[in-house]
This record gives sequence, C-alpha cells and structure tokens, in this order.
Amino acid sequence: MTFSTAQYEQLDHWIDAHFDEQISFLSELVKTPTDTPPGNNAPHAQRTAQLLEQFGMKAKQIPIPKDVVQSAGMESITNLIVRREYGEGPTIALNAHGDVVPPGEGWTHDPYGAEIVDGFMYGRATAVSKCDFSTFTFAVRALESLQTKLQGNIELHFTYDEEFGGELGPGWLLTNNLTHPDLMIAAGFSYQVITAHNGCLQLEVTVHGQMAHAAIPDSGVDALQGTLPVLQKLYEQNILYKNITSSVEGITHPYLNIGKIDAGTNTNVIPGKVVFKLDRRMIPEEDPSEVEESLRMLITQTVDAYNRPLNADKHIRVDIKRILLARSMRPLAGNAPLVNAIQKHAKTILHEDIPALGTPLYTDVRLYAEHGIPGVIYGAGPRTVLESHAKRADERLNLDDLRAATKIVARTLADLLSPQNTRM
Repeated sequence: MTFSTAQYEQLDHWIDAHFDEQISFLSELVKTPTDTPPGNNAPHAQRTAQLLEQFGMKAKQIPIPKDVVQSAGMESITNLIVRREYGEGPTIALNAHGDVVPPGEGWTHDPYGAEIVDGFMYGRATAVSKCDFSTFTFAVRALESLQTKLQGNIELHFTYDEEFGGELGPGWLLTNNLTHPDLMIAAGFSYQVITAHNGCLQLEVTVHGQMAHAAIPDSGVDALQGTLPVLQKLYEQNILYKNITSSVEGITHPYLNIGKIDAGTNTNVIPGKVVFKLDRRMIPEEDPSEVEESLRMLITQTVDAYNRPLNADKHIRVDIKRILLARSMRPLAGNAPLVNAIQKHAKTILHEDIPALGTPLYTDVRLYAEHGIPGVIYGAGPRTVLESHAKRADERLNLDDLRAATKIVARTLADLLSPQNTRM
C-alpha cells in the first residue's frame, strides 16, 4: 500500500483544522520555564505529560536520579517517552529537547509569554526546540486521524539535557536500553535536512598564581599576566584552524572560542587565580581525543615557556578539566529514507527544493548515531539560526513554518510506516 495524494491532503487538512490547538499546546510549553542552568526541568516534563494525556497520549516519565543530575550541574530531569504502536515494522523516534539557555537581556517581549505578533510567536524555546514538541506531537495525531493501516511504531522522545551535552537525555534512554529505534528525526529547521554536525570539546582551564596587595605586587604571582600568553597562543591556533577544511557541505573548518573568564577578587589585589572556559568545535573528520590532547599540550607548553625564565617562586601552575565532549554526528547510510521523504514532501509543501547539509552546531542527536541509529535533524524553523534569534533576545518562531513542518513530518511518517516500506 502507498499513500495517495488524497490521503496526504487529508493529513494537511487535519493539521490546518487543528492548528489553533497546536499553537495553544506550544504556548503552554513556552510558558513553563526550563532555564538551564539552573536546570530544574522536571516540572516542564510533568506539564508536558499532562498536556499529552489530553490527546490520549500516555507519556512514560523517566526521572533521572537526583545525585546524577546534580553532579552534572543541574537540579532535576525527567525525560518522556510516548510510544505509539501500529503493527510489526520499524520504530521511528522523534526527539526534541525542552531545556534551554536562560533568556538573558534585551527582550522586547516576555520570554515566557508566548506572545504572537505578525505571525510570529515570541519566547524562549519557541524555535529551539519546544516548537518541535508541537511539530512531532501533531504530526503523529494527524497520521492517526487517517485511521488507516500502518506497520511499525513511533516514539516521541522529549528530553532535557541538550544544553549540557545530552548524556542524561537521549544518552540515558539509549544507554539504559529504554529505547532503540530504527530511525530518528530530531528537532531542527524547515528549509534544510541536517545529516551531520560538528562536535564540541569544552575545557575549563585554571591558572594558579599567588594573590598579593597591589601596593607590593612583587610579593605575589600575577595569574592574569601568566594567562595572557596562553590566550594569545589559543587565538593564534584558531587562525590556523582555517587551513583544516571539511568535506561535508555546510561545515567549513574547526574553530575555537573563549567564552568565559573569571579573575581576581578586587581592583587593588594581584589576581591569584584565573579560570577560563574554551569551546572547540570539531569537524566530523577530526578525532576528538587527538584534538583534546593537542589543546592540553599547547596550554601546558605555553605555561612551561612562560615559567622558564622566572625563579621557581614566581612560577604559575595550570589545571585543565574537560567540561564537555560532544562527538560529531556523521551521516549513516540508513538515513536515506528519511532524507528522501522529507525532501519530497518539502517540495510539495514549501514549493522549493531543500538541501541535505551539515551544520556547525552540535546537538545531542549524535548520541543516536553513536548507537548506530540513522537519523536527521528536521523540524519547524527558519533558514538560519540567526533568523530565529535562538539563544538571543526575542527568540521567535514563524507559525507558517510550524504549520509547514508539521505537514512535512506527518507525510514523512506516513511514507515510512506504509506496509511497503517496512522492510527498509
């Protein structure tokens, strides 16, 4: 059996008829904060489960042990799995994350207001990625409204550890054998299918000196002064990364950023300690262990060179701690049915060809790939992250993109679960 044009259009009509309900569902999700840090995300999962229950969708709630969550720097996590069974066949997972960075400054709309202005919904996580809680839920509901024969299963995976790396989100579900889908789609944007992404290594570097009164600086060791050549070497290395290129379309080269520096106690005190955090993006072709080793060597060698002409009592000391290692997502051959179906239906709904690309972002989708599960990143959103204001003030979602992505995902699920495709 294959789905007819009339059945695809029936999916579209159902989504149009229930779109106000879909917007209301998303609005409730946005109004429940999930700022990470601090990462008190269990209340949002509970609210989501309540809302899903109204649609006849029972969510299995999977709380992560409190001590595990706290050791990862968060307060609470409850992940959700909603399993819909239709018959023997493949299981397709749809994953979106509910945790988000705090709003920050500069908003002209309430970050938790879910205000709608000129066809856009404003609020933290409207675009990344509470919108796709909505996309995926209503795509499944639309598919089930057909009441036609399907073969296979769908699982909604709503998780809460993307901002801190995903190990307690999808990683927990997969490692503890709570799920093992055959294919997966993760939250993304509407005008490209993402099949690969960069990896990310984050390090915390602590440079130790010795505090002293600013009136007698020679009685101490200025940790900030000792940090400067380290920062300089790292920025020089960042320029050299431009010579390393990726073969994946959409990904250019590695790069490095120093995003946070803490130093000193007061203006009249020689800094005795400097802590900075760096973020190193890795292209899919790079080996994470080699990247980390090279950075550690660069830092320690620079510190050794700084100390060499100094007396031993003026030496600085450095500690390096890994904060995060998120491996790259590489395309798996089995993702072709996903890519083909999404591109086919996007052509119909969006009236344009959408490319299959890599992205310089990193996501917790890589964890599915590491478990051998082919997947892509696709969902509701604009052409670029910049347009969405994700992680910035006035994050927003074009509701036309939400409607279109929901139709495309529903049609894709119909293709993948039609009886003729269950032996993929």
